[in-house]
Amino acid sequence: MINNVALIGYGYWGPKLARNVQNSNNFRIKYIVDTNKKNLDKAIVDYPLSITLNNFKKIDLKDIDLVIISTPTKTHFKMAKYFLKYSNVLIEKPLSLKLSNVIQLENLSKRHKNLLFVDYPFIFSGSIKYIFDIYKSKKYGKLLEIESFREQAPIRDDADVVWDLGVHDISILRYLLNKNPVKIKSLKYNTVKTKKKDTAYINLEYQNNIKVFIKNSWISPLKIRIMKFKFEKGIIICDENEPIYKLKVFTRKNSSPIYKLELPEIDLSEPLSNLISYVGHSINSKKNIIFKNQFNKDITKTLEKI
Repeated sequence: MINNVALIGYGYWGPKLARNVQNSNNFRIKYIVDTNKKNLDKAIVDYPLSITLNNFKKIDLKDIDLVIISTPTKTHFKMAKYFLKYSNVLIEKPLSLKLSNVIQLENLSKRHKNLLFVDYPFIFSGSIKYIFDIYKSKKYGKLLEIESFREQAPIRDDADVVWDLGVHDISILRYLLNKNPVKIKSLKYNTVKTKKKDTAYINLEYQNNIKVFIKNSWISPLKIRIMKFKFEKGIIICDENEPIYKLKVFTRKNSSPIYKLELPEIDLSEPLSNLISYVGHSINSKKNIIFKNQFNKDITKTLEKI
């Protein structure tokens, strides 16, 4: 079944979403909306068969199956609230900067029986799926510790570095551990003159004494996207910047200083492509398995506490 899509926002992230939607077997882009003429002109060239508009209220929602919102964070709540009455909605992260707003949107989703999805891309990556399976199977014993480093990203003025980069870590942790932290400590500050905090150090503790350390920073000469998962019998290092060997598994016998390296085979599909595929199957089956059980609420609650 082919579903019609209205994409709101064709700035930085919108074209990436559009490309994956257009390449999907489940969707076609009927509308592209942006208030910026330059962005709209680009959309006309990229997708000449789509209808371009400068006002989202001009969309004929009668035959729209999915609205994708890729706009500044401050507009997310208002737009999602409007569209959830008529259509399924996929929204760029973060869903909102307030837990109360997320609760309202979740309630709207249930009331109007329209599905709500959030673009947490890394929970749809092959590397995180592999680690999820390892964690569940306990192949390397108990999970002891996680370290995450996300550095370098465009400086934003609508959300700080935690809501921008940290949301990836928190969504991965919620997906992997299926719970929220029991203890939270954080330090946030500016290294340059920005409206929002550009650097954060976060310490989390989960049940079963799982310790997590996170560093997020917009300010860095290098783009870093590394997570380390330390198990009793092995360490998995995940580097999303690597084109092929994103995962390295290190194991050793007892207290030997010598590690054995394994390069596991994983799904290298683009996470956004996997996300769009998931959204298509969810709409057609009317089931939203990943985003149930307070998934969005838990992520927002943790980010708000940080």
